[in-house]
Amino acid sequence: MPIQNFSPSIHAAQEPAPIDAPYAGSLKISVYSALGLIPIPNARVVITFTGDPEAPLETLITDSSGQTPVIELPAPPLSLSLDSSNEEQPYSEYNIQVTADNYEPVYVSGSQILADELSLQPIRMNPLVVTQEDEKLVVIPAHTLFGNFPPKIPESEIKPMPETGEIVLSRVVIPEYVIVHDGVPQDTSAQNYWVRYKDYIKNVASCEIYSTWPEASIYANILAIMSFTLNRVYTEWYRGQGYDFTITSSTAYDQKWVYGRNIYENIDYLVDTIFANYLSRPGVRQPILTSYCDGKRVTCDGLSQWGSKYLGDEGYSPIEIIRYYYGNDMYINTAEVVSGVPSSWSGYDLNIGASGEKVRQLQTQLNRIARNYPALPTVTPDGIYGPATAEAVRVFQGIFNLPQTGVTDYATWFEISDIYVGVTRIAEPD
Repeated sequence: MPIQNFSPSIHAAQEPAPIDAPYAGSLKISVYSALGLIPIPNARVVITFTGDPEAPLETLITDSSGQTPVIELPAPPLSLSLDSSNEEQPYSEYNIQVTADNYEPVYVSGSQILADELSLQPIRMNPLVVTQEDEKLVVIPAHTLFGNFPPKIPESEIKPMPETGEIVLSRVVIPEYVIVHDGVPQDTSAQNYWVRYKDYIKNVASCEIYSTWPEASIYANILAIMSFTLNRVYTEWYRGQGYDFTITSSTAYDQKWVYGRNIYENIDYLVDTIFANYLSRPGVRQPILTSYCDGKRVTCDGLSQWGSKYLGDEGYSPIEIIRYYYGNDMYINTAEVVSGVPSSWSGYDLNIGASGEKVRQLQTQLNRIARNYPALPTVTPDGIYGPATAEAVRVFQGIFNLPQTGVTDYATWFEISDIYVGVTRIAEPD
């Protein structure tokens, strides 16, 4: 996309900043406290090229929701992320330094920008507990399709289950959190992170595939990622071996996850709409451990990531891509239970004219979220979905990167539930 010249500036409004490059991607940064989901307004955000960290490109100030304006930044040509034969890095990398009163500074190195894609960069800041300000460093390594990572150790797609009946889960449940061990299982020095399930899936998908691919290809890969993860959850694979975590960040054992990395808007939204899905075979209760690999440097008995991209180009649907690699007896299943949700999904969209207890619950949750996010208007919790409720939903959707329809659909309902739970807790595990 052609763009114009720019000069470094401070932005406080949601307007893209023009820059000088033949291609560009977009970036939006959200800054919040690590102790509860509390946005940090008036944080100062300085963006530099990773290759020239001493020359600021942009200086931004977060708004009342802890967010920066959407800005444009130079990126390599879009075609580089669409061709498996390409050997050039298909994304540009930026450093992000964030400072705010009463919080420890954070420095992110290597945030990845793809052409024509909106990147969402989360920043978690720890409140100052000592007078010495130690800067927290987040390093984002190369994307798995570009860098060199260990190939997956082959495993059976269906795990043997104990016959004693002592398995904790009798059915597939979407967990509120997964515990990610940031290293190989045997590395006792590696840190464990508590990560919200949807956030984990979004992170892994942004590590494993390019958001520039066809939607059907992205959808199929996310299904494989979710099914793999839920197999680890359901079978308690690592806990059964005496470990205290759910899954690792090692590509040799599991799938890539990077603490603090950026995700992409289309992946963010797609995960929100399908997060309760997984892959099944007839007569098998557990989610299938879906093997996948890049299909270029590494091949496997499972989904080829680059191959799925080309099938998407040819018009294959997500389930057709899945069955191309896993067979015609693979199908998409949906978990009936989602942990940590205050109230279950109504089963239909809530819009102007709706009424009842589900609407009242929605209104009550939005009002509580508004205490942390003052840009969100409060509403009367009367159980009637009128124009004021629709406007509050529309503003919420804008803050949390959902289509601004004013309609509470599946993705919006669960996002409101997630944020409500986040703001009502004093602190989240880290």
